[in-house]
Amino acid sequence: MREFYENPLITRYASAEMAGLFSDDKKFKTWRKLWIALAESEMEMGLNISQEQVDELKAHAENINYDVAEAREKEVKHDVMAHVYAYGVQCPKAKGIIHLGATSCFVGDNTDIIVYDTALDLVLKKLVNAMKNLSDFALKYKSLPTLGFTHFQAAQVTTVGKRAALWLQDLVMDYHELIEVKGAIRLRGLKGTTGTQASFLELFNGDHDKVKLLEKKVCEKMGYASAFSVTGQTYPRKLDTRIVNVLASIAQSAYKFSGDMRLLQHLKEMEEPFAKSQIGSSAMAYKRNPMRSERIASLSRFVLSLASSPAVTASTQWFERTLDDSANKRLVMPQSFLAIDAILDIYMNVTQGLVVYEKMIAKRLAEELPFMATENILMQCVKNGGDRQELHELIREYSMKAGEQVKVYGQPNNLIDLIKSDKRFTVDAQELDAMVDPKNFIGRADRQTEEFITEEVSPILKKHESLLGLSAELSV
Repeated sequence: MREFYENPLITRYASAEMAGLFSDDKKFKTWRKLWIALAESEMEMGLNISQEQVDELKAHAENINYDVAEAREKEVKHDVMAHVYAYGVQCPKAKGIIHLGATSCFVGDNTDIIVYDTALDLVLKKLVNAMKNLSDFALKYKSLPTLGFTHFQAAQVTTVGKRAALWLQDLVMDYHELIEVKGAIRLRGLKGTTGTQASFLELFNGDHDKVKLLEKKVCEKMGYASAFSVTGQTYPRKLDTRIVNVLASIAQSAYKFSGDMRLLQHLKEMEEPFAKSQIGSSAMAYKRNPMRSERIASLSRFVLSLASSPAVTASTQWFERTLDDSANKRLVMPQSFLAIDAILDIYMNVTQGLVVYEKMIAKRLAEELPFMATENILMQCVKNGGDRQELHELIREYSMKAGEQVKVYGQPNNLIDLIKSDKRFTVDAQELDAMVDPKNFIGRADRQTEEFITEEVSPILKKHESLLGLSAELSV
């Protein structure tokens, strides 16, 4: 037993890759990359910084002396200044120019944006793989009739593939939102303590063009084309809101999918994968509980609950900044990403191995389809010379009898047999059997599925072809 609480998002659910993005090592190494980019750019802009100093910084970019930084932070109670000091211990020649002109948010906020942007890349990769799995599944079963449900009551026939297309369409909408948000991401850049760039203007003796060029250089060295044009001390906290909203949107889609899967597994029409040695219940050995779908629901609920925090944080920032964002961001932002990472891993895992029980689907259709076919039967009989009012009353009576057979006595639906036995229905047995063929009731479900995937999904998958082929194995 471990002595202290550990976050299960790390120990049970999220991937090592996502967890690594929010590690101290990733954060502090990115801080050093930013300090190098700043010093090198300032040198290139003519400030009194030597190549030797920049090279010294680069030589120690990766080997962080954490013991020195941690001891210093205990003294000064400031993480950025502790790491400036620790970097300076390793780089005595460059110590005097580290962080020149910058404020803490230069490293803190720019690093956050870089980490979130990189994490969104991983989310995108897993999202399109889940989409690929659903796309393949939807096409495979595009023509397999299944009973549709509204209000979880029997409704018109759809197809297994068309239902999967509904799940897929949610992910397509999430994809477009994700691309939009990623396209809007920019660095905070070099803005100084209240966003006015006054310290950098001082360094360059009032030359505004040089300040702008310096910021551009630093952004480019960090792999970004631009920074926010205006900020306070921090980047606009609305960016966090937009990011978590996208993650929450994906969680909504996954939640819906997982709920449908749990109901379908209850109906014994579809199941999530079930491992050979998996135990469904400690007491009921026969059970095959939909635990993966349930975990999707559980984690999705958590992400949805987190989405309010960035919105409140963005709403309550005073003027150029307050510090009531910091603790909240440390909790909400990493955990939102870790949870959605876990959700997508499970989503991929489930959709890689969906099980379809076609006989059960056909059985349930056979129980309900005769009732749905009655209007077609009535119309055909009238065309053949029958009396509509008389036949309508007969169908009503026989439907009540068939319903009683099903609900009271647990017998198969015998409505078609009752109609076949009554000569007043001017259709023969072969015609009646054709009328209750489920494929005659799917409308355009198969074509809708194919058209949707061809027109909307395939272009996305083609664009991100290099990301496909990812599989997900769950640790628990």
